[in-house]
Amino acid sequence: MAKPTVAIVGRPNVGKSTIFNRIIGERVSIVEDTPGVTRDRIYGVGDWLTHEFHIIDTGGIEIGDAPFLEEIRLQAEIAIDEADVIIFIVNSREGVTSADEEVAKILFRSKKPVVLAVNKVDNPEQKAEIYDFYAIGFGDPFPISGAHGLGLGDLLDEVVKHFPTQTTDEVEDDVIRFCLIGRPNVGKSSLVNAILGEERVIVSNIAGTTRDAIDSTYEYNDQKYTIIDTAGMRKKGKVYENTEKYSVLRALKAIDRSDVVLVVIDGEEGILEQDKKIAGYAHEAGRAVVIVVNKWDAVEKDEKTMVKFEEKIRAHFLFLDYAPIVFVSAKTRKRLTTLIPAIQTASENHSMRVQSSILNEVIVDAVAMNPTPSDKGRKLKIFYATQVAVKPPTFVVFVNDPEIMHFSYERFLENRIRDAFGFEGTPIRIITRQRS
Repeated sequence: MAKPTVAIVGRPNVGKSTIFNRIIGERVSIVEDTPGVTRDRIYGVGDWLTHEFHIIDTGGIEIGDAPFLEEIRLQAEIAIDEADVIIFIVNSREGVTSADEEVAKILFRSKKPVVLAVNKVDNPEQKAEIYDFYAIGFGDPFPISGAHGLGLGDLLDEVVKHFPTQTTDEVEDDVIRFCLIGRPNVGKSSLVNAILGEERVIVSNIAGTTRDAIDSTYEYNDQKYTIIDTAGMRKKGKVYENTEKYSVLRALKAIDRSDVVLVVIDGEEGILEQDKKIAGYAHEAGRAVVIVVNKWDAVEKDEKTMVKFEEKIRAHFLFLDYAPIVFVSAKTRKRLTTLIPAIQTASENHSMRVQSSILNEVIVDAVAMNPTPSDKGRKLKIFYATQVAVKPPTFVVFVNDPEIMHFSYERFLENRIRDAFGFEGTPIRIITRQRS
């Protein structure tokens, strides 16, 4: 199920990034003049009152050489395209400015829900300063302080009221949903067409041709699949050419709705740093992953080429050591028959449940093989383990003191679980808890 999306909009220096950081609960958005800090992210995931949502900070969008007001307008228009709800930030200390009114006009035309937040109201005596903002026309302004975290609860209460009604995806339980993510022009649309056996998605050698995610149905060996193509996660026009970061948001939305994520790499160009960042989104979301090396027909090969390429992938994608690697050519359709079985295996393992009795036998054997660590004279004791969730498979290990569980020993237990049960294609999570 795709999470709703909230966009934070406003002119510069009203505190958009500070509010963004407060909502997601960590310092991610850049608030210095240093580009590229903290992965240069302008998106995050927030949660409030059992609602999870994507949130985007338009302050991080660079629009090239656009004039000041034009830049604000373009940022607001992108937010309108992407968001379900918009938080419009203004500055209480400066009153209503002409730039605020310009943004308001754009937001009015959007017909999207807009929640007005008056920032920098740092103490109760300042609340009288918000009344001028009723003139903007978005109803009750919400006084907040990004610097001190004041008023954000009331603001988010209002935001979640406007979320679209959450319904379960209208697909049968036996359908495997997968999406394709990767850099522009690695051949994602071509792969979709090759799988479907028809020209279902527009294909072009111009990066970013596809404008929106397109769901396609497919059946193979009596198994139904839904393919979510995210190949062109940008809209037409120069503004989207200059805001590549929005492709991340659309990829995240597709990942939300998928069981399996195909991380597509260009076999001809090789592995780039951006490939690792893109793959990280799927891993962080806990989705099953298949690494797909496309354009394999264009690679000059000998009998060792594939092995060497696979070793290179394993060296670069250490966090995806569980993901199978498939080499294909969408253009010639060679080795395409290896792709769907890999997806099916990853999906099955993503949903696998393990009996507690068998799991604990594996844990006991693991401890006998490699005794638990000690810290400051205290030795870690593992009492028992149980699986508490699937998609991804999640295990709780009950111990005497979670602080003694070193990450390296946790990794050792994960490897033993994988040795015993497989879990190819899916991440698994281990949670350490103190036995009460």
